[in-house]
Amino acid sequence: MAAPIINVNNLVKRYKNATTNAVDDISFTVAPGEFFALLGPNGAGKTTTISILTTTLTPTTGTAEIAGFNVDKNPGQVRQNVGIIFQRPSLDLNLTGEENIRFHVILYGLYPFRPTFSTMPRSYREQLHQLADVLGLQQEIFQPIKTFSGGMKRKLEIMRSLMHQPRVLFLDEPTVGLDPASRRNLWQYIRRVQAENITTVFLTTHYLEEAEAADTICIINQGQIVSFGTPAQIKNELIEYYLLVDAADRAQLRTELQRLDIPFLETPQFRIYLNGRSAHQIIKSIDTPLTMLQTHVPTLEDAYLEIVGEAA
Repeated sequence: MAAPIINVNNLVKRYKNATTNAVDDISFTVAPGEFFALLGPNGAGKTTTISILTTTLTPTTGTAEIAGFNVDKNPGQVRQNVGIIFQRPSLDLNLTGEENIRFHVILYGLYPFRPTFSTMPRSYREQLHQLADVLGLQQEIFQPIKTFSGGMKRKLEIMRSLMHQPRVLFLDEPTVGLDPASRRNLWQYIRRVQAENITTVFLTTHYLEEAEAADTICIINQGQIVSFGTPAQIKNELIEYYLLVDAADRAQLRTELQRLDIPFLETPQFRIYLNGRSAHQIIKSIDTPLTMLQTHVPTLEDAYLEIVGEAA
């Protein structure tokens, strides 16, 4: 088994004059090539955690490593191994798309300074055209950033963050403000990059449907990890499958469910819990004519709301 690409041990962060820890003794690992989602309400500690992992904040106690490098002791090596897409765009609007990319790779020390695109090494020019083609920016890459739409800016940020082929790509609310089509296209590009380069994706998001595809989900609240596992594990451990039914003669249905010892809750429809029985078995046992029948399959949002509510 490959060593974890991210290794967090007993991480604590307490801000000056604070009475509680923003991050309170959390530990987790992330495997190479994994899609990992960190979820939690505002103020839960997500931003603090990601800031520590990307070396923009120092921990109070505990350790965190990226690709074997300690984020506190070896920040330069950590930065060489990560790409970051911040919640808010961090592009220079006075430059073109290509100039933003060129400035980035020069700062990273990937290439020496050159005043124009045409004087840059061939490897840079080929890589830029390849990524621009993948992200659908071939026509706009040499245009001023101020002419870009929100979706185009996000794509350019992904392109910029991938130029040094990072082993870990941090995505902090990457699709905020994007229309549904742009969100879908952006995720198609990210998953393609992940598959082709075995890139680890570390996501924080408020769009819970984006986290449904994650390999592992970590839910944090009040600085502590309150749930950890695959989306299926998190849903199955907390949320029950149930039937939602109703009848014209509600009194008769209520009496029949009680007689059959079928657990239910009126909400105001009848929520029937399966308790190990199949939906078919329960429906077959009910003689009262039904006017409504729905099967409720738990979603990640259901589980998230229940977890956060319990932990609050």
